[in-house]
Amino acid sequence: MKIYAFEVRDDEIDFFSAISKKLNVEISCSKEMLTPDNIDLVDGYTGVTILGQYKYDAKMLDALKAHGILYLATRTIGYNHIDVEYAKKIGIHVCNVSYEPNSVAEYTIMMILLCLRHYKASLWRTNVNDFSLEGLQGRQIKDLTVGILGTGRIGKMVLQYLASFGCKLLAYNLSQNEDVKKIAEYVDLDTIYKECDIISLHLPLTKDTYHLINKDSIAKMKQNVVIINCARGGLMKMEDLIEGIENKKIGALGLDCMEYEEGIVHQDLKTDIISNREMAYLRQFPNVVHTPHMAFYTDAAVRSMVYGSVEGICAMHQNKQIPNQLS
Repeated sequence: MKIYAFEVRDDEIDFFSAISKKLNVEISCSKEMLTPDNIDLVDGYTGVTILGQYKYDAKMLDALKAHGILYLATRTIGYNHIDVEYAKKIGIHVCNVSYEPNSVAEYTIMMILLCLRHYKASLWRTNVNDFSLEGLQGRQIKDLTVGILGTGRIGKMVLQYLASFGCKLLAYNLSQNEDVKKIAEYVDLDTIYKECDIISLHLPLTKDTYHLINKDSIAKMKQNVVIINCARGGLMKMEDLIEGIENKKIGALGLDCMEYEEGIVHQDLKTDIISNREMAYLRQFPNVVHTPHMAFYTDAAVRSMVYGSVEGICAMHQNKQIPNQLS
Protein backbone atom coordinates (compact mmCIF):
# COMPACT_ATOMS: atom_id res chain seq x y z
CA MET A 1 0.00 0.00 0.00
CA LYS A 2 1.14 3.55 -0.76
CA ILE A 3 0.39 6.52 1.47
CA TYR A 4 0.94 10.20 0.68
CA ALA A 5 1.59 12.55 3.61
CA PHE A 6 0.89 16.27 3.15
CA GLU A 7 1.68 19.34 5.29
CA VAL A 8 4.71 17.46 6.60
CA ARG A 9 6.95 19.44 8.92
CA ASP A 10 10.68 18.74 9.24
CA ASP A 11 10.15 17.34 12.74
CA GLU A 12 7.81 14.66 11.35
CA ILE A 13 10.08 13.25 8.62
CA ASP A 14 12.11 10.87 10.79
CA PHE A 15 8.93 9.51 12.35
CA PHE A 16 7.40 8.89 8.93
CA SER A 17 10.58 7.08 7.88
CA ALA A 18 10.52 4.91 11.00
CA ILE A 19 6.85 3.90 10.72
CA SER A 20 7.29 3.23 6.99
CA LYS A 21 10.00 0.67 7.77
CA LYS A 22 8.12 -0.76 10.73
CA LEU A 23 4.91 -1.41 8.78
CA ASN A 24 6.57 -1.98 5.39
CA VAL A 25 4.46 0.65 3.61
CA GLU A 26 5.59 3.20 1.05
CA ILE A 27 5.13 6.77 2.26
CA SER A 28 5.76 9.90 0.19
CA CYS A 29 6.00 13.23 2.00
CA SER A 30 5.24 16.78 0.90
CA LYS A 31 5.37 20.04 2.80
CA GLU A 32 2.52 21.33 0.65
CA MET A 33 -1.15 21.23 1.54
CA LEU A 34 -3.23 18.86 -0.53
CA THR A 35 -5.44 21.05 -2.73
CA PRO A 36 -7.17 20.77 -6.11
CA ASP A 37 -4.04 22.26 -7.68
CA ASN A 38 -1.79 19.35 -6.73
CA ILE A 39 -4.26 16.50 -6.31
CA ASP A 40 -2.69 14.60 -9.23
CA LEU A 41 0.13 13.75 -6.80
CA VAL A 42 -2.07 11.13 -5.14
CA ASP A 43 -2.59 9.09 -8.30
CA GLY A 44 -1.54 5.52 -7.55
CA TYR A 45 -1.89 5.98 -3.79
CA THR A 46 -4.53 4.42 -1.54
CA GLY A 47 -4.33 6.59 1.56
CA VAL A 48 -3.58 10.19 2.47
CA THR A 49 -2.58 11.77 5.76
CA ILE A 50 -3.04 15.50 6.37
CA LEU A 51 -3.03 18.19 9.04
CA GLY A 52 -5.77 20.77 9.58
CA GLN A 53 -4.96 23.73 7.37
CA TYR A 54 -7.31 22.92 4.48
CA LYS A 55 -11.05 22.24 4.35
CA TYR A 56 -11.97 18.84 2.93
CA ASP A 57 -15.50 19.51 1.76
CA ALA A 58 -17.70 17.42 -0.54
CA LYS A 59 -16.02 18.73 -3.69
CA MET A 60 -12.53 17.92 -2.43
CA LEU A 61 -13.60 14.52 -1.13
CA ASP A 62 -15.16 13.69 -4.50
CA ALA A 63 -11.87 14.61 -6.13
CA LEU A 64 -9.94 12.33 -3.76
CA LYS A 65 -12.30 9.46 -4.48
CA ALA A 66 -11.95 10.05 -8.23
CA HIS A 67 -8.17 9.76 -7.83
CA GLY A 68 -8.45 6.42 -6.03
CA ILE A 69 -8.09 7.51 -2.42
CA LEU A 70 -9.98 5.24 -0.01
CA TYR A 71 -8.47 6.31 3.33
CA LEU A 72 -7.95 9.75 4.84
CA ALA A 73 -6.18 10.25 8.17
CA THR A 74 -5.80 13.60 9.88
CA ARG A 75 -2.80 13.93 12.18
CA THR A 76 -4.92 15.92 14.62
CA ILE A 77 -7.45 15.16 17.33
CA GLY A 78 -9.90 17.68 15.88
CA TYR A 79 -11.53 16.84 12.55
CA ASN A 80 -13.87 19.75 11.86
CA HIS A 81 -11.88 20.45 8.66
CA ILE A 82 -13.27 17.23 7.13
CA ASP A 83 -16.87 16.61 6.09
CA VAL A 84 -16.90 13.20 7.75
CA GLU A 85 -20.54 12.42 6.91
CA TYR A 86 -20.00 13.03 3.22
CA ALA A 87 -16.82 10.97 3.28
CA LYS A 88 -18.80 8.09 4.74
CA LYS A 89 -21.46 8.54 2.06
CA ILE A 90 -18.97 8.13 -0.79
CA GLY A 91 -16.94 5.36 0.83
CA ILE A 92 -13.84 7.21 2.02
CA HIS A 93 -12.78 5.94 5.43
CA VAL A 94 -11.56 8.68 7.79
CA CYS A 95 -9.70 8.56 11.08
CA ASN A 96 -8.10 11.04 13.43
CA VAL A 97 -5.33 10.45 15.98
CA SER A 98 -4.93 10.62 19.71
CA TYR A 99 -1.94 11.42 21.86
CA GLU A 100 -1.28 11.67 25.56
CA PRO A 101 -3.15 14.62 27.07
CA ASN A 102 -0.16 15.79 29.10
CA SER A 103 1.19 18.24 26.53
CA VAL A 104 -2.01 20.29 26.15
CA ALA A 105 -2.91 19.97 29.83
CA GLU A 106 0.49 21.26 30.94
CA TYR A 107 0.29 24.08 28.42
CA THR A 108 -3.13 25.08 29.74
CA ILE A 109 -1.75 25.43 33.26
CA MET A 110 1.07 27.58 31.89
CA MET A 111 -1.44 29.80 30.07
CA ILE A 112 -3.48 30.28 33.24
CA LEU A 113 -0.38 31.32 35.19
CA LEU A 114 0.84 33.67 32.43
CA CYS A 115 -2.53 35.43 32.46
CA LEU A 116 -2.91 35.63 36.23
CA ARG A 117 0.61 37.01 36.73
CA HIS A 118 0.58 39.53 33.85
CA TYR A 119 3.58 37.88 32.26
CA LYS A 120 3.23 39.51 28.84
CA ALA A 121 3.13 43.06 30.22
CA SER A 122 5.96 42.37 32.68
CA LEU A 123 8.13 40.93 29.90
CA TRP A 124 7.57 44.02 27.77
CA ARG A 125 8.58 46.28 30.62
CA THR A 126 11.66 44.30 31.56
CA ASN A 127 12.88 44.37 27.94
CA VAL A 128 13.02 48.18 28.10
CA ASN A 129 14.46 48.29 31.63
CA ASP A 130 11.16 49.26 33.24
CA PHE A 131 11.11 47.34 36.51
CA SER A 132 8.06 49.02 38.04
CA LEU A 133 5.24 47.00 39.59
CA GLU A 134 2.24 49.24 38.95
CA GLY A 135 -0.59 47.31 37.28
CA LEU A 136 1.15 43.95 37.58
CA GLN A 137 -0.36 42.62 40.80
CA GLY A 138 -1.51 39.08 40.17
CA ARG A 139 -3.91 36.60 41.73
CA GLN A 140 -3.35 33.18 43.28
CA ILE A 141 -5.05 30.16 41.75
CA LYS A 142 -5.92 28.77 45.18
CA ASP A 143 -8.20 31.74 45.84
CA LEU A 144 -10.15 31.35 42.61
CA THR A 145 -12.88 29.21 41.06
CA VAL A 146 -11.88 27.48 37.84
CA GLY A 147 -14.36 26.09 35.32
CA ILE A 148 -13.41 23.45 32.75
CA LEU A 149 -15.62 23.09 29.68
CA GLY A 150 -15.13 19.56 28.39
CA THR A 151 -13.90 16.71 30.59
CA GLY A 152 -12.44 14.35 28.02
CA ARG A 153 -8.85 13.16 28.36
CA ILE A 154 -7.36 16.66 28.24
CA GLY A 155 -9.97 18.44 30.36
CA LYS A 156 -9.80 15.69 32.96
CA MET A 157 -6.01 16.00 33.21
CA VAL A 158 -6.22 19.79 33.52
CA LEU A 159 -8.58 19.28 36.46
CA GLN A 160 -6.17 16.80 38.03
CA TYR A 161 -3.32 19.29 37.74
CA LEU A 162 -5.44 22.12 39.13
CA ALA A 163 -6.59 20.05 42.09
CA SER A 164 -3.09 20.34 43.58
CA PHE A 165 -3.42 24.16 43.61
CA GLY A 166 -6.32 23.97 46.06
CA CYS A 167 -8.80 25.99 44.00
CA LYS A 168 -12.52 25.35 43.67
CA LEU A 169 -13.18 23.32 40.53
CA LEU A 170 -16.35 23.26 38.43
CA ALA A 171 -16.85 21.21 35.27
CA TYR A 172 -19.24 20.99 32.37
CA ASN A 173 -19.69 18.08 29.96
CA LEU A 174 -22.63 16.37 28.28
CA SER A 175 -21.68 13.14 30.06
CA GLN A 176 -20.13 12.92 33.50
CA ASN A 177 -16.90 11.15 34.43
CA GLU A 178 -16.75 9.39 37.79
CA ASP A 179 -13.05 10.23 38.28
CA VAL A 180 -13.77 13.90 37.60
CA LYS A 181 -16.54 13.88 40.22
CA LYS A 182 -13.91 13.12 42.88
CA ILE A 183 -12.18 16.46 42.35
CA ALA A 184 -14.74 18.76 40.67
CA GLU A 185 -18.44 19.50 40.72
CA TYR A 186 -20.39 19.12 37.48
CA VAL A 187 -22.65 22.11 36.83
CA ASP A 188 -24.48 23.67 33.89
CA LEU A 189 -22.96 26.26 31.57
CA ASP A 190 -24.68 29.23 33.19
CA THR A 191 -23.20 28.28 36.56
CA ILE A 192 -19.74 28.09 34.99
CA TYR A 193 -20.20 31.54 33.49
CA LYS A 194 -21.60 33.05 36.68
CA GLU A 195 -19.22 31.63 39.28
CA CYS A 196 -15.83 31.06 37.64
CA ASP A 197 -12.86 33.41 37.73
CA ILE A 198 -11.09 31.28 35.11
CA ILE A 199 -12.76 29.36 32.28
CA SER A 200 -10.78 26.94 30.12
CA LEU A 201 -12.13 25.33 26.95
CA HIS A 202 -11.45 21.68 26.10
CA LEU A 203 -14.34 20.90 23.77
CA PRO A 204 -14.39 19.68 20.16
CA LEU A 205 -15.59 22.15 17.56
CA THR A 206 -19.04 21.08 16.37
CA LYS A 207 -22.17 22.85 15.19
CA ASP A 208 -23.31 22.86 18.84
CA THR A 209 -20.09 24.33 20.26
CA TYR A 210 -19.37 26.82 17.45
CA HIS A 211 -19.10 30.33 18.98
CA LEU A 212 -20.01 28.97 22.40
CA ILE A 213 -18.13 31.93 23.84
CA ASN A 214 -19.95 34.98 22.48
CA LYS A 215 -21.44 38.29 23.58
CA ASP A 216 -24.29 36.61 25.48
CA SER A 217 -22.12 34.09 27.34
CA ILE A 218 -19.46 36.70 28.13
CA ALA A 219 -22.17 38.97 29.60
CA LYS A 220 -23.00 36.22 32.12
CA MET A 221 -19.38 35.92 33.27
CA LYS A 222 -17.71 37.52 36.26
CA GLN A 223 -15.99 40.85 35.85
CA ASN A 224 -12.27 40.35 35.08
CA VAL A 225 -12.78 36.75 34.00
CA VAL A 226 -9.78 34.91 32.52
CA ILE A 227 -10.58 32.74 29.48
CA ILE A 228 -8.21 30.08 28.15
CA ASN A 229 -8.54 28.34 24.79
CA CYS A 230 -6.10 25.58 23.86
CA ALA A 231 -8.71 23.71 21.82
CA ARG A 232 -10.24 25.26 18.67
CA GLY A 233 -10.51 28.90 17.63
CA GLY A 234 -14.08 28.55 16.37
CA LEU A 235 -15.32 27.93 19.91
CA MET A 236 -15.03 31.69 20.45
CA LYS A 237 -16.48 34.56 18.41
CA MET A 238 -13.60 36.89 17.65
CA GLU A 239 -15.40 40.23 17.57
CA ASP A 240 -17.11 39.46 20.88
CA LEU A 241 -13.76 38.66 22.49
CA ILE A 242 -12.43 42.01 21.27
CA GLU A 243 -15.42 43.81 22.74
CA GLY A 244 -14.94 41.97 26.04
CA ILE A 245 -11.29 42.99 26.20
CA GLU A 246 -12.02 46.60 25.21
CA ASN A 247 -14.73 47.09 27.83
CA LYS A 248 -12.60 45.24 30.43
CA LYS A 249 -15.21 42.59 31.13
CA ILE A 250 -12.51 40.05 30.23
CA GLY A 251 -9.47 40.41 32.44
CA ALA A 252 -7.18 38.30 30.30
CA LEU A 253 -7.17 35.86 27.40
CA GLY A 254 -4.81 32.93 26.95
CA LEU A 255 -5.22 31.81 23.34
CA ASP A 256 -3.29 29.05 21.64
CA CYS A 257 -5.78 29.21 18.78
CA MET A 258 -7.95 31.84 17.14
CA GLU A 259 -10.76 31.77 14.65
CA TYR A 260 -9.67 31.93 10.98
CA GLU A 261 -6.07 31.03 11.81
CA GLU A 262 -5.78 28.64 8.85
CA GLY A 263 -2.98 29.65 6.52
CA ILE A 264 -1.37 31.75 9.27
CA VAL A 265 -0.34 29.48 12.13
CA HIS A 266 2.77 27.35 11.67
CA GLN A 267 3.96 29.71 8.92
CA ASP A 268 6.84 32.21 8.92
CA LEU A 269 5.10 35.49 8.03
CA LYS A 270 7.63 38.00 9.39
CA THR A 271 7.72 39.96 6.15
CA ASP A 272 4.07 39.46 5.19
CA ILE A 273 0.84 41.22 6.06
CA ILE A 274 -1.41 39.13 8.31
CA SER A 275 -4.71 38.55 6.50
CA ASN A 276 -6.69 38.13 9.72
CA ARG A 277 -7.03 41.73 10.92
CA GLU A 278 -9.01 40.74 14.02
CA MET A 279 -6.20 38.42 15.06
CA ALA A 280 -3.64 41.16 14.53
CA TYR A 281 -5.73 43.58 16.61
CA LEU A 282 -6.64 41.24 19.45
CA ARG A 283 -3.16 39.86 20.01
CA GLN A 284 -1.63 43.31 20.61
CA PHE A 285 -3.42 43.87 23.93
CA PRO A 286 -1.13 43.53 26.96
CA ASN A 287 -3.58 41.13 28.64
CA VAL A 288 -3.89 38.79 25.64
CA VAL A 289 -1.35 35.96 25.42
CA HIS A 290 -1.36 34.40 21.96
CA THR A 291 0.72 31.43 20.82
CA PRO A 292 0.73 29.69 17.40
CA HIS A 293 -1.45 26.64 18.09
CA MET A 294 1.41 24.73 19.70
CA ALA A 295 -0.04 23.36 22.94
CA PHE A 296 0.20 19.88 21.44
CA TYR A 297 3.77 20.37 20.25
CA THR A 298 6.04 17.97 22.12
CA ASP A 299 8.26 15.20 20.81
CA ALA A 300 5.98 12.52 22.21
CA ALA A 301 2.86 14.05 20.69
CA VAL A 302 4.39 14.49 17.22
CA ARG A 303 5.47 10.85 17.21
CA SER A 304 1.97 9.73 18.21
CA MET A 305 0.38 11.90 15.52
CA VAL A 306 2.55 10.52 12.73
CA TYR A 307 2.42 6.90 13.87
CA GLY A 308 -1.29 7.07 14.62
CA SER A 309 -2.19 8.38 11.17
CA VAL A 310 -0.25 5.71 9.30
CA GLU A 311 -1.33 2.91 11.62
CA GLY A 312 -4.92 4.11 11.25
CA ILE A 313 -4.80 3.95 7.46
CA CYS A 314 -3.24 0.48 7.56
CA ALA A 315 -5.86 -0.76 10.04
CA MET A 316 -8.73 0.59 7.95
CA HIS A 317 -7.19 -1.04 4.86
CA GLN A 318 -7.19 -4.36 6.74
CA ASN A 319 -10.87 -3.85 7.66
CA LYS A 320 -10.04 -3.45 11.33
CA GLN A 321 -12.29 -1.18 13.39
CA ILE A 322 -10.14 1.29 15.29
CA PRO A 323 -11.06 3.64 18.18
CA ASN A 324 -10.25 6.76 16.14
CA GLN A 325 -12.19 5.78 13.02
CA LEU A 326 -14.72 8.44 12.05
CA SER A 327 -16.26 7.00 8.89
